[in-house]
Amino acid sequence: MTDKQWYFNTKTEQPELGMLSPSSHRMGPYKTREDALEAWKIVKERNALWAEANRKWRKWGENTPSDGRDDGFDDRDD
Repeated sequence: MTDKQWYFNTKTEQPELGMLSPSSHRMGPYKTREDALEAWKIVKERNALWAEANRKWRKWGENTPSDGRDDGFDDRDD
């Protein structure tokens, strides 16, 4: 039994068992060959999640007071 993990070669678009190709052409590791074959799908899904998180982060920043405080206090004696 081997404990090597699967990688996806972005140049050949083929899965590889172990780190065979240069890191600039390799995504992974993945637990299975099938997961490695789904590398582009996984990347697209993660990018979509990160884009949504960034959108929420930027929107949150728009609601931050100009003094940079985010604790809900505005130093007024109401």
